[in-house]
Amino acid sequence: MTEIKHINNEKNGAFQIYYEGQKAGEMTYKWAGKDKFIIDHTKVDKAFGGKGLAKELVFSGVKYARENGKKNSSTLSLCESNF
Repeated sequence: MTEIKHINNEKNGAFQIYYEGQKAGEMTYKWAGKDKFIIDHTKVDKAFGGKGLAKELVFSGVKYARENGKKNSSTLSLCESNF
């Protein structure tokens, strides 16, 4: 079972993913104005590889943007294919 926590402040933020209670990875972003954020890093620990957790992080970022009227972009190919 996974849980995703969102940390957000005025300049940057992160989505952290936990798998069975252990932190498995995170996706970080930087704000580009008040209405747009740019995903700049996604990492999942090798011990949790192959479970689709990086994709889950990306989907969480997209969902957050849609639900809050924000735009998002990325410097990562994994993210670009999901926007």
